[in-house]
Amino acid sequence: MAKTLGLHILADLYGVNPDLIDKVEDIRHLLESAVKVAGLTKISSHYYQFHPHGATGVVLLAESHLSIHTWPEHGLATVDVYTCGDPNKAYRCMDYIVSSLEPTRVDKQVFERGIVGESEDLEFRSTLLKV
Repeated sequence: MAKTLGLHILADLYGVNPDLIDKVEDIRHLLESAVKVAGLTKISSHYYQFHPHGATGVVLLAESHLSIHTWPEHGLATVDVYTCGDPNKAYRCMDYIVSSLEPTRVDKQVFERGIVGESEDLEFRSTLLKV
């Protein structure tokens, strides 16, 4: 039987209040809180403040990674959550970020990553899950 090793969620969040995504301190608090809420294991993190607006952050996880890039002048944040193991942790992480930023629209894609245990002769498979 096939098994999926990881879950990768990509989301574009539109209509976000610019005050929530402009400063690196707010992005740091958002991501660090998301890691805790989801029960993920942080290894390290790095954050950067753009001028005049916007910030980016990346958290290296034992389970994989979490990142955000923001354009407050457009009310846009792009988020990447990739975890191995329990897929519910990836969903909890993304749900926390979305509920915290309260976008007016979310475009989300979910990908199963690392499908193992299938017959060697099966062709490459790509799966896009609708959420």
